[in-house]
Amino acid sequence: MRVDRRVAALVAALLLGVGPEAHAQAPAAIQRVKTSIVAVGTYQRTRSPVFQFRGTGFAVAEGLTIVTNAHVLPATIDADKLETIAILVPSGQREALLRPATRGAVDVEHDLALLAVEGSPLPALALRDSDSVREGESVLFTGFPIGNVLGPYPATHRGMVAAITPIAIPPAHASQLDPAMIRRLATGAFPVFQLDATAYPGNSGSPVYAPDTGEVIGVVNMVFVKGTKEAALTQPSGISYAIPSRYLIELLKRR
Repeated sequence: MRVDRRVAALVAALLLGVGPEAHAQAPAAIQRVKTSIVAVGTYQRTRSPVFQFRGTGFAVAEGLTIVTNAHVLPATIDADKLETIAILVPSGQREALLRPATRGAVDVEHDLALLAVEGSPLPALALRDSDSVREGESVLFTGFPIGNVLGPYPATHRGMVAAITPIAIPPAHASQLDPAMIRRLATGAFPVFQLDATAYPGNSGSPVYAPDTGEVIGVVNMVFVKGTKEAALTQPSGISYAIPSRYLIELLKRR
């Protein structure tokens, strides 16, 4: 039986939870978003490789502010060996451009951090208030899955907001535990987006955005791992989590 291609595309879009208009606009949104994506890491001239990849970031505001996860940033920097925080800006088929960055405001509770870069502004992504997000919405996220192996080439994954669920972000170090943090861990803390999508190490800091407008509604910060960390690569759970953009909007106001 012959099936009209337009009908087949419409059925596929509906099955994926994407309206036909959003489905058609997704490629354009991806291309726009990719120009704002950067790799976040550290730079040290005397080591090999000189750039050590740690996660994904993206430009917002005036184009010189980079958003990533707090856990992507190193706990310490070896200043004696001239180690610095840096970003890599993909440039198509050419070598990615290295730019120094400085640590800005950090929100450990919501696992968000800002970096400041100098030079020419990058295309900034628009933010949408995540309070308007509903379960069942289709989303895209773009970043560097396994970036230390696959290199600085942004990849996009598709998913859906499967649930809006309470969660608490544990501190990276036991020294960060205080009475307020303990209370948050005990009570479940704040709502995050559970995504029906597969993210990988390196996707931390990736923007989660609407496929029709490219507006950011969240930031990927972790995946559900079945067993060991290696299982995140060999047997991905297909369950990822993202910090709602409302906390990013609040952090930007405190710069």
